[in-house]
Amino acid sequence: MKIVIATAVYYPQINGVAVFSHNLAVGLAERGHEVMVICPSQTGKSYTRMIDGVKTVYLRSVDAKVYPDQIHAVPEKRKVLGVKWPRLVYRHGFRVSVFPQLEIKKVLDEFRPDVVHVQVSDPIGFSVVAYARHHHISVVTTEHNQPEVLTEPLKVPGVMKKGVNYVLSAYFRNRQSKSDFVTMPTELAIRELIGDGEKFPVPVAAVSNGVDLSHFKPGKVANEVYEEYGVPSDKPIVLYIGRVDPEKQVGLLVRAFKEARRQVPEAHLVVVGDGVDRVKLETAEKNDSQVHFLGRILPPELYDLYRMGSVFATASEIETQGIVLIEAAASGLPLIAVNKGAVAEVCRDGENGYLCQPGSVAELSAAIVKILSDNQLRKQFATESVKIAHEHDFERTLDKFINIYQRVVKLKDKEKNSDFEQQ
Repeated sequence: MKIVIATAVYYPQINGVAVFSHNLAVGLAERGHEVMVICPSQTGKSYTRMIDGVKTVYLRSVDAKVYPDQIHAVPEKRKVLGVKWPRLVYRHGFRVSVFPQLEIKKVLDEFRPDVVHVQVSDPIGFSVVAYARHHHISVVTTEHNQPEVLTEPLKVPGVMKKGVNYVLSAYFRNRQSKSDFVTMPTELAIRELIGDGEKFPVPVAAVSNGVDLSHFKPGKVANEVYEEYGVPSDKPIVLYIGRVDPEKQVGLLVRAFKEARRQVPEAHLVVVGDGVDRVKLETAEKNDSQVHFLGRILPPELYDLYRMGSVFATASEIETQGIVLIEAAASGLPLIAVNKGAVAEVCRDGENGYLCQPGSVAELSAAIVKILSDNQLRKQFATESVKIAHEHDFERTLDKFINIYQRVVKLKDKEKNSDFEQQ
């Protein structure tokens, strides 16, 4: 098949949607399909690259400087008269394609796809769907977000937030109803957004984001790797990998770790990733030799970082599934996460880790102590994590999406034939 993946975030950006879109595109290409990705340019100008066997079309874009681009390091806050001020704009901001219709028409006229798969409700996604509808091309959409994911970071009253969530839910459902097939990462995400799905006008299925188990698997790490990152090889390590932004609650995790260290004094915390909060947290902990901020690290080096961990922990409350949780589980790590969203499908309380109440430093700390203080429990949780991760093997994810594409293309062909016969 000829498949288009439309997304607002893509390689070399690092977040859940970008990683999933890249993995999906490369996996489909390796299966023999012809794949095109359409996404915003990271330079502002349009260009096309072949990346890992995928034709990647970067459309003209503008710099939305109010949010960092997730590629360049986030700079420290500026000082004015000796006082650090909040950074309201960024030199390297998040890029958005505002009016991509003509560019999209040109590339899709040339590519002539069988199916388009839209990841985000942005101008690119809207334009690709409009083109597909006009040319009778099958449309698959994946909803990666829940309303709470977008509104959780906002400092607004709870009553107002509920109203915004209600409007966003209606908007998401309306957008998805314009597709031929809808997927979400988990069954819980489906239930929370559209209920049981029986009355929804188009088919809906849960398809895991998945991970490549050939890369993420248990194993020993060479001493040289520990030395490279300045992390001891003979101490228990609490690991966090992901964005270091306010909504990820990394600061709360740091507090929980420091509390846990009262009972496990030899433990170290390793934070891998970059974001708005990194410099602030790193500065605050600069005199603590047992807290390590390693910055943004990409594969293949990232694979060893996972294997260095004794336990993976996150305090984030906005995960719709959490690719990093699956990657950590596949790497043989017990998990500690917050009992909110759909993470319970990967972090199963008492089976491969612990689920804590949102915002609870005490529960996160207690979970860290329990796992690091009991080698037998840690091994038991690690074994279960690997088993659970195999349920999210990316090869299974690819199989499911290929079946979905084939299904919607076949139905669209029937519709075309029916229309032709009526004429």
